[in-house]
Amino acid sequence: MRGIYTPLTKLRRQVFAAVAKMAYEDDVDYAHRIEEIPYEIIPGELPRYRDSVFKERAIIGERLRLAIGLSLYPVDRPSPISKGVNESAIAEKVYEPPLINVIPFACDACETKALEVTGNCRGCLAHPCTSVCPVKAIEIKNGRSFIDKEKCIKCGRCKEACPYGAIIQYDRPCAAACGVNAIESDEMGRAKINYDKCVSCGMCLVSCPFGAIADKTQIFQLIQSIKRGDEIIAAVAPAFVGQFGPLATPEKFKDALKELGFSDAVEVALGADLGAIEEAHHYYNKVIHGDDPFIGTSCCPSWSVMAKTCFPDLAQYISGELTPMVATARLVKKERPNARIVFIGPCAAKKLEASRRTVRSDVDFVITFEELMGMFVAKGVEFGNIENESPMDDASSVGRGYSVAGGVADAIAQTVHELYPEVEMKVDRAEGLKECQKMLKMARAGKRDGYLLEGMACPGGCVGGAGTLTPIRKAVKEVDKFKKEASRQSALQNDYVDEADKLD
Repeated sequence: MRGIYTPLTKLRRQVFAAVAKMAYEDDVDYAHRIEEIPYEIIPGELPRYRDSVFKERAIIGERLRLAIGLSLYPVDRPSPISKGVNESAIAEKVYEPPLINVIPFACDACETKALEVTGNCRGCLAHPCTSVCPVKAIEIKNGRSFIDKEKCIKCGRCKEACPYGAIIQYDRPCAAACGVNAIESDEMGRAKINYDKCVSCGMCLVSCPFGAIADKTQIFQLIQSIKRGDEIIAAVAPAFVGQFGPLATPEKFKDALKELGFSDAVEVALGADLGAIEEAHHYYNKVIHGDDPFIGTSCCPSWSVMAKTCFPDLAQYISGELTPMVATARLVKKERPNARIVFIGPCAAKKLEASRRTVRSDVDFVITFEELMGMFVAKGVEFGNIENESPMDDASSVGRGYSVAGGVADAIAQTVHELYPEVEMKVDRAEGLKECQKMLKMARAGKRDGYLLEGMACPGGCVGGAGTLTPIRKAVKEVDKFKKEASRQSALQNDYVDEADKLD
């Protein structure tokens, strides 16, 4: 549903904009203010989206809490929206796991892996659906096929046998989107996340048509840091182009951020350039001239966590090089040690990567493009009114290409060719965690020896992340255009090449 403006999109953005606007206000009692917001988003007495206006406001209340970084309340206990809000108005990240949350009373308890007879059923004489069912769960009633769901084992044979395609098989959207089978059901049939499996890619939250799944954000605390007068540097992921409308050109983006209170902005593609160089050396030294059978790229946190969790025997072959986000943050901190770094990107999982204890990320806050849009709305920033232009020219075209599926592998392959022209590099890539698992199974079987493996959790790559605003195809075109505009065409031309091995 990304890129389609739906009532759910509107509600999500209203929540982010309301939280940002509240945070920017001075001398306000946040606890009192937040109790008013659900009535502003859902005015009047009549429900607009669900069966009850009170339920609608309650769901908005839970979304507001998550947008401030607070946890959901159990539905069987008193749950004031305002509890903990004033205490969360600090200029430091507020986070308590889990990141991805199901709002139980917003979930429609969709059926899982259901088979259903549609209006296409002609009540044919052959009715092969009844013949192929191994448990006799299908019978003919009133001239049409009928599936007894108590008997049905959901094998799908009836669907395959129907000459009219009258039987469809579907799964709940959140579960279908989850590449690690982390969506389960509670005792009432509602979606429940198995956090032992979840890798926080966020595909479930953008796939739920009822808006029952949401992640926690950091915009409330980021704005407190801005108001405190901190030096705030935006580290902007290359997927930003095209996300904020046709007037939001790369040349105007930095000045738009400054209107929000940011001090400056830098391309995360800068860190991607350095990452491409380091992983090119890694491939040459450890795969071509070492004992590693392959190397898996490191930049997608959900792919990396999935690979290490589901394939622990292969974990050592997932690159440990710094991700573009971390590399960029460390570079900025070296030059501006008192600055606070805000990663702005398409990815929910980056919020967890920035908090990992195993790697010093140097990232103070992480927000998505959708959350940033809420800040633009709150401050009334209009790109058409921005007269100054401050082009960003920190990175090469290959670094900018990291945001599109295949772009990471292409960048590393080009760099390997430039550094080691005698090497013939073998590449495989996958987008979507299910496909990533298939790729790793091939690697485990020895069928990807000598390869660089690029894994992307989101379809289309980072441009398909949970925090994006634009349809994937359109976003890919914008990134391609942004790549062509780069003044450098090789990662090796980056001004910070000599800094790559000094960032640990």
